[in-house]
Amino acid sequence: MKFGRKRQEAKPATEPQTDVSVAAAESDESQYIEGYYGDEKAMAAKKKKINQAKLNNTEVATFCSQMAMVVKSGIPTVEGIHIMMGDAGKLGSHGKAILEVIEDALDGGLAFSDALEETTVFPDYVTEMIRLGESAGKLDEVLDSLTVYYSREEAIAKGVKSAVTYPMIMIGMMLIIVLVLMVKVMPMFNEVFSMLGAEMSGFSLAILNAGNIISRYSVVFVVLLAIILVIVLYLAKTENGRKKFSTFASKFVLTRGINLKIALGRFANGLSMTLTSGLDPTQCLELVDALTDHPVVKEKIKEVQTAMEEGVPFSEALINTQLFSGISNSILSIGDKSGAMDKAMNDIAIQYSNEVDEAIERMLSILEPTLVAIISVIVGLILLSVMFPLVGIMSNIG
Repeated sequence: MKFGRKRQEAKPATEPQTDVSVAAAESDESQYIEGYYGDEKAMAAKKKKINQAKLNNTEVATFCSQMAMVVKSGIPTVEGIHIMMGDAGKLGSHGKAILEVIEDALDGGLAFSDALEETTVFPDYVTEMIRLGESAGKLDEVLDSLTVYYSREEAIAKGVKSAVTYPMIMIGMMLIIVLVLMVKVMPMFNEVFSMLGAEMSGFSLAILNAGNIISRYSVVFVVLLAIILVIVLYLAKTENGRKKFSTFASKFVLTRGINLKIALGRFANGLSMTLTSGLDPTQCLELVDALTDHPVVKEKIKEVQTAMEEGVPFSEALINTQLFSGISNSILSIGDKSGAMDKAMNDIAIQYSNEVDEAIERMLSILEPTLVAIISVIVGLILLSVMFPLVGIMSNIG
């Protein structure tokens, strides 16, 4: 894409052009083209300064919130971007470079949505929704909806992160304690047994041998640990990795319930936003389908789209697919009758968000004592397997 303001169409000539006028026109054209390509090169140089992936949910919500205030106050978009440069840090480490690219693109005659697309750091959903908002004359409403949507997405992400982080810390602590016992403590007990003229047997001997193997092949285990760490980072940091993790979470017994609720909440939230923006249900489903990566929800969306193609009303198609629970279907029915489907979807999104929070709290309340009990049992078994034979030997000596 090249930057520069559009050339105006040539007007019909009312007088015959002389050689001088033709030469002047060609000179003006060449100057315009030089400036045009010069702007493109300057833009490319500024793009190179943006060295980050897509903006996170908080950064997108902050940007949309600030731009919504700019649009509502009547400030020109270019001027609003320039004002935001004073607080560019909220867009990440390269916030100023991002805003500079947007400002230059707007100066070059691009629409606001196209200017955002040029940065390559905004999600496709944001640029598409803003493009629709521009065409419908509802840019401020779209920006407000995007702010709510990505703020809610961040809340969900934080809830999931807290649910995953705590058990992982506990499991890590458990592994460290067990490794120390196997590699350091058990050999010390073995020396004590040798000094007393006895040998370890049974469970304690198995633990000692396992510790010796870990100690002998420690380099191999470190490499395996590094590989696991790389896989975890891949699943957490890359878009493709997150999709694969989401697919796994949607099928895993312990997480599929919460994962489905999260997907349904996002689906309802996306529908609420698109309906508020004035889009028809068919467009809403197409856009929200692009945001959904849960296989069950995607299948249900296809069923709704098929039913609507056969002439079934939007709300009825949603209810017939049994995508939502009974209470949510009642809210949908009321929203359809009152002509407030967008508000009904927002209520459903809030309901699922609350259910996700409750499910995560329940999971944590169960995991905490369970993991503590597992650690205690493992450590206790290892120590008792050594202490009982040792006490028996000491009593015999006595």
